[in-house]
Amino acid sequence: MLTVLENSRVSPPPATVGERSLPLTFLDMIWLSYFPVHQVFFYQSTHSKQYFLDTIVPNLKNSLSITLQHFFPFAGNIILFPNASVEKKPQIRHVQGDSVAVSFVECTLDFNDLTGNHPRKCDTFYPLVPLLGRVEQVSDYLIIPVFSVQVTLFPNSGFSIGITNHHSLCDANTRYNFLKAWSSIAKHGTDEFFLASGSLPFYERVIQYPSSLDEISLNIPGLPAINMEYQPPHLVSPTDKVRATIVLTKARISGLKNWLSTQLPKQEYVSSFSVACSYIWHCIAKSHVHIGERKGEDDVERFNCMVDWRTRLDPPVPQTYFGNCVGASLTSKIKSTILAGNNGFLTAFELFTKALSDTLKKKNGVIVDGERVIKTAFLPVPGFNVSGSPKIKFYDLEFGWGKPKRHETISLDYHSSISVNASKESDADIEIGVSLPAKQMDVLLSIFRELDGTLQ
Repeated sequence: MLTVLENSRVSPPPATVGERSLPLTFLDMIWLSYFPVHQVFFYQSTHSKQYFLDTIVPNLKNSLSITLQHFFPFAGNIILFPNASVEKKPQIRHVQGDSVAVSFVECTLDFNDLTGNHPRKCDTFYPLVPLLGRVEQVSDYLIIPVFSVQVTLFPNSGFSIGITNHHSLCDANTRYNFLKAWSSIAKHGTDEFFLASGSLPFYERVIQYPSSLDEISLNIPGLPAINMEYQPPHLVSPTDKVRATIVLTKARISGLKNWLSTQLPKQEYVSSFSVACSYIWHCIAKSHVHIGERKGEDDVERFNCMVDWRTRLDPPVPQTYFGNCVGASLTSKIKSTILAGNNGFLTAFELFTKALSDTLKKKNGVIVDGERVIKTAFLPVPGFNVSGSPKIKFYDLEFGWGKPKRHETISLDYHSSISVNASKESDADIEIGVSLPAKQMDVLLSIFRELDGTLQ
């Protein structure tokens, strides 16, 4: 399936970074034993293999090197003492010679099939995302690689850029800022336009919080403890899961908003994001109940939405703050049968918006409620997590060969998650990525088609 064309290591330009370190905050440390984030961007291209090797490969390597000069943690490693304490807090460290593993491969997979909306086998995508490097043990601490890249050529069709990052490195906002910089530098051949955009990462650790949150973040119920044998989780084949993309058009969203407004006349604001999350939660709950997956004690679930706190902290954190600055907004637990019922969409919307409102109206809530949320967010309660945001324009990431034909978040496959992003066709449309067992996916898509128009 895959033929390796080149294995490389890409470093920042010589004498541009040197030795630098970045302490992890509790918002980074909560992800230390969590699974990595995998994304793939597909770019359509009919250029020859020789053009790929002679032009695209060196361009991507050179532009990545320049980008790492400005985003040095991507080339570094997490330094972690398994018996971490306030005195030995984890950090991301870069030393001269550190680099990112970048591989270039050729594959025989069907490019057009992978970039469709229809159900596709999840494990077909796994060869397109790189593994993180192996964790090394040095004395009494671990060196944990945080980032890797794989570029895959589909002859006469296009190529994909697969990235994997350790979640403690950064959140979606920082990752997107990094990709915007890389794509801009690749497209223009220089970092002049990136520097002019005023988007340099902000590295100062300005978030103030009680040191007790560090200790709590290193011992989270429901997550495995990190010891000297730690290696990052990875996706395993085979799996019965498939992934599909559901597009909620602007017209569909408007119809759902209008329906909600008649049901909840006192609701001041109905966002497209809330509508999308609530509607897909209702549909997925119906699919769970239809196949008999939720029964007895398992007939309860909740929805977890990550909130970006950069502009919501007091004082606010710069939008270009590097790292993780997100916190969970958890709905109350609800029976799947209620969510799947005739009023399930309305119930889902009320639960979702209440949780979001309660989270945001509390000043510095991610810090004030930090202990409670950390101890409950990772408990194994059935339900869904949402990644992404319509505000993050992944389809604007153009490296010089056109915009992506498809963006996929492969790490949805680790557990029950959905992705919600702006659509490729229009920023007003919402693209929902779903990963489910094949049998349930068939039911979900059937339900979605049946409900089309019924609430408008």
